[in-house]
Amino acid sequence: MSSARNTVLGRIRDALALAPAPAVVVPRAYRTGRALPDDERLALFTDRLLDYKARVHPCTAERTAEVIGEALREHGARRIGVPAGLDARWLTECDGEVREDHPDVSAAQLDTLEAVVTASAAGCAETGTIFLDGSPGQGRRALSLVPDLHVCVVDLSTVEAGVPEAVARLTPERPTTLISGPSATSDIELERVEGVHGPRTLVVVIRTDV
Repeated sequence: MSSARNTVLGRIRDALALAPAPAVVVPRAYRTGRALPDDERLALFTDRLLDYKARVHPCTAERTAEVIGEALREHGARRIGVPAGLDARWLTECDGEVREDHPDVSAAQLDTLEAVVTASAAGCAETGTIFLDGSPGQGRRALSLVPDLHVCVVDLSTVEAGVPEAVARLTPERPTTLISGPSATSDIELERVEGVHGPRTLVVVIRTDV
């Protein structure tokens, strides 16, 4: 059986090596350049996030630490993970223990955290999607997936109307995580189950004047 398999695969490899490589053109004729006033983008983005069962707290930049602290206290989170590079001023109202993440922290150690606070790279109002790209203040993907509560700070100035406009803000070489509400799926009876593949609760702090 193994010999026959190797023969077939060998012939396929030979055929592919002899065949001319077809030129592949990926169409990029997306509809771009869409824009909405700040109040409309905020309303649409908020509506989509609420539809996904996220908690949304618009605020001024001055109240960032206050709103984050209130969200953490509301959920009883005392052990809080943060990525390297997160603005320390955002954490001045946190009552619990703040632990800075680094690559050597294991999944088991991340699982002891009750919440994570991160920044974000961009957002899309049309889909209610938040983009994290691993930049300082956003951290690695595991940090935003393992704790049960994710408090994510989004600047309204980085929220675009549509997907192409939001993606244009990203650096293609960076690892990108797309978040559209808390982790959720449906069981065999189509009952919604949250927290299966990531945080059970997503709190989005939208800073309206940054």
